[in-house]
Amino acid sequence: MRELAKFGAVGALGFLVNVAIFNLCIHTFQLAPIRSGVISQVVAIVTNYLGNRYWTYRETDKNRIHRETMLFFLFSGIAMVLENGVLALSHYGLGYTSPLADNIAKNVIGLGLGTLFRFWSYRTWVFRAKGAKGADRSKEQGEPAVHAPASGGGGRVRVGNLAAEEEREDRRQLLK
Repeated sequence: MRELAKFGAVGALGFLVNVAIFNLCIHTFQLAPIRSGVISQVVAIVTNYLGNRYWTYRETDKNRIHRETMLFFLFSGIAMVLENGVLALSHYGLGYTSPLADNIAKNVIGLGLGTLFRFWSYRTWVFRAKGAKGADRSKEQGEPAVHAPASGGGGRVRVGNLAAEEEREDRRQLLK
């Protein structure tokens, strides 16, 4: 519950940054809605990364910070497409072009969908608990610990959410 509250506080700050920059770009700089949405979302993503990394999930494993950063921005990019896709559908597809309609589409509906996706993906893939092994995490999530490789998977056997090579590297780190 505490994690959700912190995530929500960081998200609220990101929301304020997102809405302020979106409206600044549209009304002051007269930029197109989608361009304004992308600019505001990129600034909000950076704000949210800093808040989540150094406050919400500061106790999580920092051994893989490069992987974490890449995944954070990957999942944030997917959420940005969701958010701005709703705006594009509303503005260009359905013809709702008023500033209020743009704000509702982007900052209420799109952001709501994006937030649900981000919370799940950050918690599951990006900010992993310290010492969380694939098998342990699988048990928590009710999944089988070992997954058979998918066709074309390069022959890797997945243990929980980690490839077997990553699992071995984790064991080496514990033995040091």
